[in-house]
Amino acid sequence: MNGIAASQGIAIAKAYVYEKVAFIIDEKLIQEADISSTLERIEAAKEMTKEQLKAIGEKARASMGEEEGKIFETHMMLVEDPIIEQRISEHVTRDLKNAEAAVQLAMTEISEMFLMIEDPYLRERSADVVDVCTRMMYNLANIEMPDLSHISEEVIIIANDLTPSDTAQMNPKYIKGFATNAGGKTSHSAIMARTLEIPAVLGLKNITEAVETGDWLIINGAAGEVILNPNEVEIETYKALQSQLEGHKKELQKLLNEPAITKDGHLVELSANIGTPKDIESALKHGAEGIGLFRTEFLYMDRNSLPTESEQFEYYKEVAEGMKGRPVIVRTLDIGGDKSVPYLDIEEELNPFLGWRAIRMCLDKVSLFKTQLKAILRASYYGKLRIMYPMITHIEQVRQANDILEQAKAELREQQIPFDEAIEVGIMIETPAAAVIADLLIKEVDFFSIGTNDLTQYTLAVDRGNEKIAKLYNSFHPGVLRLIKQVIQASHKAGKWTGMCGEFASDPKAVIVLLGMGLDEFSMSASSILEVKEMIRKLTFSQAAEIAEAVTNKVEVEAIENYLARFAGK
Repeated sequence: MNGIAASQGIAIAKAYVYEKVAFIIDEKLIQEADISSTLERIEAAKEMTKEQLKAIGEKARASMGEEEGKIFETHMMLVEDPIIEQRISEHVTRDLKNAEAAVQLAMTEISEMFLMIEDPYLRERSADVVDVCTRMMYNLANIEMPDLSHISEEVIIIANDLTPSDTAQMNPKYIKGFATNAGGKTSHSAIMARTLEIPAVLGLKNITEAVETGDWLIINGAAGEVILNPNEVEIETYKALQSQLEGHKKELQKLLNEPAITKDGHLVELSANIGTPKDIESALKHGAEGIGLFRTEFLYMDRNSLPTESEQFEYYKEVAEGMKGRPVIVRTLDIGGDKSVPYLDIEEELNPFLGWRAIRMCLDKVSLFKTQLKAILRASYYGKLRIMYPMITHIEQVRQANDILEQAKAELREQQIPFDEAIEVGIMIETPAAAVIADLLIKEVDFFSIGTNDLTQYTLAVDRGNEKIAKLYNSFHPGVLRLIKQVIQASHKAGKWTGMCGEFASDPKAVIVLLGMGLDEFSMSASSILEVKEMIRKLTFSQAAEIAEAVTNKVEVEAIENYLARFAGK
């Protein structure tokens, strides 16, 4: 069976099918006289939920580290999330729903809001909302929440999905891997699997139907494969591969403090993509030389009003100080359209990905935009921050954004608040329009960062969420590759640099061609950094440039991928 390769490694063990106790919410109307007691029941369930999450967080911190423990601090905050609280309260006081139904309705509404988001990192936060609200519903129903802490023999977990609470209670001594119907590469279950170094394959759709407890399984986390009831030859083959991978993992650790430099002396920068300050620990642990993309949307989404300048300043300052002088690219607010924030009154659009979002919304809401820019500027005094504008299609947008930035600087000078006067400003290249006029845009900024997820989607006119055409979405399309090359060349001609913050930057085949095209900075999930570094150090820049030139002269996607796979394999 083939799914999403979420965490590398080989696991060989018997299956344990993990099924949670299903209970049906008894939805009914309450009397107005019962509103107060219903809200009290919900409040008691919230307190119980926080206590449970605190205990799980302490366990995760002790067994996996500070970063994993912080996940449950976030979950405890979700229990008190003002938007969730407001929705629950409305369903009780306005709709007269009983406690269990009110929590379930709020959970569905908020999780669906996240599922509409294009960004996979943010979209999969839907699972956090479901995890927390489900725990509250179990507590309201006085049903004990199932977990995996009782496992005492070596198994591979098979489940529909795994929450952070589930993975935090896994004992890696016994749980050798897991495979699920749902989930993606950036879900918390995938992140935890990589932290625990447990092989994981997600998004298998019907693995729970195909496997029974006690079946023998092989999981190949790198290839996204699950082999059900393997024969002896397959078992021996994968045991040998397992041994090789363990040796390779130890070798990679030796590269932690080594530069990402080719055999003939061409140096590039390897950075990490992060969503919140708590992601810094993982970035540094995996040898990130900087942050190539700091998404700022989280700070705006988990609340029912705009964050103040001071709140934002503290948030950005934490990242600036945490990276200890390493560069951090802060993407300005990329919200609207697919990222619904109720308090901003963003109208529903027929095509939100082509609508009023990101820089388009910020330039219309100058006060909102300037507040964020002032917070970033203030935080730049405490570290090496860079500013990046998303979703640029017109040169006028860059000029208008820079004018507002200058106003923000002037106001801070007037208030005698220090900031980095030489702060660099860049733009995301994620539309064909921006790529085609890159030679003009580079005159207005200090750097480019290519967002391949959207650039591919817009160039190929393919909705990745549409299963009928999803196979057409491929960043190795010659149209996409030629736009990338054009962008890099435009920046170099102006004496400036280009990075990439899409996941394409960590694809082994893509690394070769991007290196050969002259990409200066590769930014990716922290766990991919050492693998990419190893590949770069094995190549010469002249080899990569020759391969890149050959690739851009090919017209068939399959031919391009097959050609690059030969070199990636070596």
